[in-house]
Amino acid sequence: MRALPVRVDAVLVQALIAAALSFAHLHDLALAAGQDGWKAWAYPVSVDLLLVAAWRRLRSGEAKTAGWCWFLVALTASLGANVATAGLLDLEDVPAWLRILVAGWPAVAFLGGTLLAHGAAHPSADPATAPEPPSTAQAPGPTAADVEPPTATPELPNTTSESTPPSPSSVPPALVTLARKVADEHRARTGTDIDTSTLRARLGVPMPLAEAITTQLT
Repeated sequence: MRALPVRVDAVLVQALIAAALSFAHLHDLALAAGQDGWKAWAYPVSVDLLLVAAWRRLRSGEAKTAGWCWFLVALTASLGANVATAGLLDLEDVPAWLRILVAGWPAVAFLGGTLLAHGAAHPSADPATAPEPPSTAQAPGPTAADVEPPTATPELPNTTSESTPPSPSSVPPALVTLARKVADEHRARTGTDIDTSTLRARLGVPMPLAEAITTQLT
């Protein structure tokens, strides 16, 4: 198996060197301020983790004000350690105010890390005003047995009465068409032809007119 070529990234090497130097300066400053042993190594880790957490919040695009605030706090602590250990400060005689800052850093880092990690990155929308997502489910369509024929009948000419049965030719075509639909639906549901009484009740017409319509349907 051929070994894959290793590509050296100059930017990554530069970042590692800068991180190592900053790490060492923070360790030296914490050690000079009286934080010996493992505590001196924990300070640079704390500063670097706060920097990473603030940078991730900035990259997420949410709550940039908090991200910039804690990013500047961690950057100030890192740069301050670099400058303080560059010969401008006597590490053998660290002033009291610097000891106070170093001793109080864990509480500041804990507060910043908690706010960045557990802050509301995605504010929830008000349920009263949030738009309802469109439903993709389709309601089942009505079957032929569930369809009820319309009860409204076309307006009939005032030429028929109970005493004078109309002739089949005088029945309006629209009424015959409606009656045929009602008869077909009745046949599909019951398996038998519709009788005159049932047709009259479904159409709401006088009996002579219902008989004339039945004649048209046969």
